[in-house]
Amino acid sequence: MVRTGSPETGPARRSELLVSKGWLQGVALVMVFGFFVMGLLALRTYTGSMPLPQRVVGERGEVVFTGADITSGQQVFLRRGLQQYGSIVGHGGYLGPDYTADYLRRSAVAIEGELRASGVRDPQAEVARMLRANHYDEATGTLRITAAQARAFEGLKRHYADFFGTDSTRYGLVPKAITAPDDIHDLTAFFGWTAWAAAAERPGHDYSYTNNWPPEPRVGNSPTADALVWSGLSLTALLVGIGVLFALYGRWNRQIGWHGAEARPLAFKQPGEVEVTPAQRATAWFFFVVAALFLVQALLGAAIEHYRADLSSFFGLDLARLLPFNLARTWHLQLALFWTAASFLAAGIFLAPYISGREPKKQHWLAYGLLGALTLVVVGSLTGEALSVFGVEWAKGSPLWDQQWEYLDLPRVWQVLLTAGMFIWIFMLYRVIRSRLRTEHRANLPWVFFYAGLAIPGFYAVGLLAGTGNHLTVSEFWRFWVVHLWVEDFLELFTTVMVAYIFVMLGVVRRKIALQLIFLDIILYSAGGVLGTMHHLYFSGTPVEHMALGAFFSAMEIIPLTFLTIEAWTFLQLGSRQESRSSAPFPHRWAVMFMVAVGFWNFLGAGVFGFLINLPIVSYYQIGTALTSNHGHGAMMGVYGMLAVGLAFFALRYLIPARFWPDRLARLSFWSLNIGLAWMVFATLLPLGVIQLWHSVNDGYYEARSLEYIMQPGNAVLEWLRMPGDLIFIFGGVLPFLYITWLGVRHRIRSTTGDVPVEELFVERQPVPVAGDGGTAGPENGPARYASDRRHPGDPSGTGGR
Repeated sequence: MVRTGSPETGPARRSELLVSKGWLQGVALVMVFGFFVMGLLALRTYTGSMPLPQRVVGERGEVVFTGADITSGQQVFLRRGLQQYGSIVGHGGYLGPDYTADYLRRSAVAIEGELRASGVRDPQAEVARMLRANHYDEATGTLRITAAQARAFEGLKRHYADFFGTDSTRYGLVPKAITAPDDIHDLTAFFGWTAWAAAAERPGHDYSYTNNWPPEPRVGNSPTADALVWSGLSLTALLVGIGVLFALYGRWNRQIGWHGAEARPLAFKQPGEVEVTPAQRATAWFFFVVAALFLVQALLGAAIEHYRADLSSFFGLDLARLLPFNLARTWHLQLALFWTAASFLAAGIFLAPYISGREPKKQHWLAYGLLGALTLVVVGSLTGEALSVFGVEWAKGSPLWDQQWEYLDLPRVWQVLLTAGMFIWIFMLYRVIRSRLRTEHRANLPWVFFYAGLAIPGFYAVGLLAGTGNHLTVSEFWRFWVVHLWVEDFLELFTTVMVAYIFVMLGVVRRKIALQLIFLDIILYSAGGVLGTMHHLYFSGTPVEHMALGAFFSAMEIIPLTFLTIEAWTFLQLGSRQESRSSAPFPHRWAVMFMVAVGFWNFLGAGVFGFLINLPIVSYYQIGTALTSNHGHGAMMGVYGMLAVGLAFFALRYLIPARFWPDRLARLSFWSLNIGLAWMVFATLLPLGVIQLWHSVNDGYYEARSLEYIMQPGNAVLEWLRMPGDLIFIFGGVLPFLYITWLGVRHRIRSTTGDVPVEELFVERQPVPVAGDGGTAGPENGPARYASDRRHPGDPSGTGGR
């Protein structure tokens, strides 16, 4: 048993590690290896990325544009939300063009026309020779371009001035979005620099700084040997890895995964029987805000989809004047992160007292303060993004209002405040569970819960290194630490810990089994997930080793998802098996169903759809197409969205009195969200993405990304086919969820007062001797009698953590 310290007994003795030290050594080995190599890749990102020239000069030495112009153009691109409209080096929005590919094609066509008019015999070959020649002088920081390239730059300035300065919303942007000549010059310089890097050969190699991306035959850009070879090796590695997984699973399938639950008779505590603390009661407001943000985010998603179906009007309304595409997509992505993260924060606050068995005084005031701070960040950042997209002059350049990189769009001040808020959340969790941490081995479940929570603000904070004035490739490197490592690795870890801890608290699995599963997931996810981050950076100007390692280890990410799929049936049966042993109903059917949905979408959305686009040779042609969006919806909503709703249902089941709990609405919400998401994916996003990929390979990447192609009638039909799925998702899924959270606010039960222990969520009932025979009850001697056997809160083993 664990002893707490006292003057007589001395300091508390920590419990022993529940699992073999081999698990810790495996986790340490994977983490040290992964982040050591990531450190080397970070160094190569700074030293081997496409160069940013200080000056770009013409044949007579005249300055065409400068490095400062390029950086300024990058800031205009981000400030005006253009990365949420089109993309740069493949990353960004999908309605507008990719501006790297757009500039490269238009400049090549202009130069070819000029050469043909001057009588050059083979102008296309001359264009390729001209644009692939690298005249950058590293010693002076000067890039020399030809007179034809300089004239193409001037022509493209006029093109972009017309495009962004048009006095209409026909492109989905606000009228006269960008008109200042200096902004147009700098923006064109930014596009031109990335296009130069996409064609100019890297010194000592026969491919460009972007590994010959985008596909553009006019400049000789075709897939490199590395893209082909590493795609093949990645597939081989995946097959070998899955084979090893099945071999290990066949050998130790009873020792790993969701196994090991003993046939113990339980009595689940019913809603109303489980006391809640003041801070737990405060989470009802968190979940209501979560549902409200979810609703707004879903409506914005429907508006974004309508732009792709009918760009000219929104059922007769000129929507782009009020809500241009780039602002709608900015808010859509930001709210997706806000509402899922807020649900995770609330769930952590709710679970912490069950872990520690206590809640310190005034904790609920901290919870309300955190909710207020998060609300301020959400409102402030969304306001700043709107001011930035609309180009309000007095807000230009302000860290309060200037939009940042995609997924990190919130202006810098709000980004810092959000990071600080998440660290405050960690302090709140520590304040609750610190007494438990003192008595636990530093690798047991309470500590793992704390570490997983600490990783959320820690890895989000890395995004602060992606500044708007930093080198594009460097910013992309750090940005994808958030997009990939934060979301796909450490939020995945927190997901696993939360689900495992909930099942421990309900008596479904033993603590040792849960801890083994968490460590196994850390090893499997991190083995591929850490270095797999580089699959986002194949064509961002990084050296080729980023492609090699990114492709190889990205394929490894499918292995843990395959494992979860194998275990899905066992996971699904855990709750029902324990319910059959319980003398009371299992109260968390729909929370567990959402967790099962997480496993399904993890495999399909994150795994299958992710692998579909991550092979270098596939990514070469499809990056920035509907297949990317298909993966994003299946992974983000399917995994983190479903988990966020499931965690809310778990907490609300105890906050809402049983007589007010609307089980039918919970069922409706579950099925509608899953059917609606599946409809989005299979009716629209997946078929559109496959068709667009075929068009990119057959006709050209530039053509497949053009607005003319997206607006074709056949594509518009597929876009309209998504409407039934959106309606099911919003009206059948989101609105019932919002109503249930409102019930949590309106009817939430009274909380306990003072610093009192929190009750566990189940009671294990022990057979007692039947009077008269000295034995225990059983099939032979009649029905069993049970006696309550209280355990440490959240500790079904009854060992106090051992």
